[in-house]
Amino acid sequence: MQILRARKGDNMSKVVLSKKDKYFRDFALNGNLWKVVLSVGLPLAFYQTLSLVFRLIDTMMASHISAESVSAVAYLSQLNNMISAIGGGLAVGSSLEISKAYGAGNYEMVKKRVSSLISICALLGVALLCMVPFSEVILRFANTPKDLIEVGSKYFSIELVGIVITFFNNVYLAIERARGNTKRILYLNFGIIIVKLSLTAIFVYILKSGIQMIAIANVISQSIILITAMINLNKKDNAFGFSFGSIEFKKPVIGPMLKLSFPVVIEKMAFSLGKVIVNSMSGNYGGLAVGALNISNNIGGITTGPQNGFQEGGAAIISQNLGAGQVKRALETFKRTLVVNVTIGIVGMITTLMFLKPLTFIFANSSGGFDAEFQNMIISMYRFEAFGGCIPLAFNASVISLLLGFGYTKITLIINFLRVFVYRIPVLFLLQRFTDLGAISCGLVMLISNTLVSITSVIIAFFVIRHICKKENVTFKNAIS
Repeated sequence: MQILRARKGDNMSKVVLSKKDKYFRDFALNGNLWKVVLSVGLPLAFYQTLSLVFRLIDTMMASHISAESVSAVAYLSQLNNMISAIGGGLAVGSSLEISKAYGAGNYEMVKKRVSSLISICALLGVALLCMVPFSEVILRFANTPKDLIEVGSKYFSIELVGIVITFFNNVYLAIERARGNTKRILYLNFGIIIVKLSLTAIFVYILKSGIQMIAIANVISQSIILITAMINLNKKDNAFGFSFGSIEFKKPVIGPMLKLSFPVVIEKMAFSLGKVIVNSMSGNYGGLAVGALNISNNIGGITTGPQNGFQEGGAAIISQNLGAGQVKRALETFKRTLVVNVTIGIVGMITTLMFLKPLTFIFANSSGGFDAEFQNMIISMYRFEAFGGCIPLAFNASVISLLLGFGYTKITLIINFLRVFVYRIPVLFLLQRFTDLGAISCGLVMLISNTLVSITSVIIAFFVIRHICKKENVTFKNAIS
């Protein structure tokens, strides 16, 4: 054990770093960088893939109930994501500051930030529970189609409870990510998926329940991580454990976390809000178009999910090395993350297009029979999304990793604002107003917005890296070669 003792008034406090945490810190700062990126990123990539499989099968089971049910689940998932963005953004930004303190060897600060972050999350959870009685009002305010409100109001109420649990889970998983326990994240989510899908299958296929029982299955399964978090964080002397005595709402402790998290929260909320708006606009083509668009997005996630996993892993490694003053190694992490993500993009695009027809066949089947129109709608949308998303978004995810790792969260906010509110919503409006393409416009706008935001990200990365090199006295040519 490595122990850091610090005097706090007249009391002596100790913060203990486990051998495993000490080993990972040394590995992240000094180990072979390819091995570091892959060992941290691969479990997170698998985690993202499992989460996607979870959503796809969930959607497939909902489609067994009815086409309206799958559209309701798909539509409301974006609204849920918008609310979850508060906890998710707080977890992302705060974990980077925890990683930085970890890399710098300030373990007492690690414990203070972990404990304070959890307490902030608890306050947010209480506030969110107060929204449950107003679920139907919220859906109407979000311009949810009337037929989807009827199907999904109870589902949304239960999901709000699940989001509160997810708040804590996101924070816990972010803490585990900061300390390099990405395999634990993978194992926990694999367990959740098994429980969730088993319960959903029982509710849908055996008990013939509605989609509200899908939400209940989600709450039960998410509780697994919550219980695990309560056990693992209840190690009071460990740097990554929770302690009431370590909670400090002082600027040196929570200031950097909130400063870094706020743009991420706004970015995630705005991005999800943009998707809600796009869903609402897609509703002009009917409820099935909403479902087809979201299924297309989920299929795209087969590729972008793993890329996002390496984005998160890369950001954690970058922030740890930055905390240790190893700027050049942090930039090398970005380059390796980019190579991995582009490779995933190429393989993902080829694979999904090759198996697109049998994959969409599953979602076009319901208890009412096969819907060929629905399948063709999904296929038409995804073909556009595949070419505009799989490879271009590899660059975007890698750049976001760089920006998050170096703490440029305001720039990530700008990038994602442009992606949705400049490159996507206005373009879809123009397509709807001045063309007669129909529902295919929803897929075309994904190609346009994803391509444009990726080009924007690359341009921004060029200037950001040049700025970092100038500031840290690193040769720009070596940084980008």
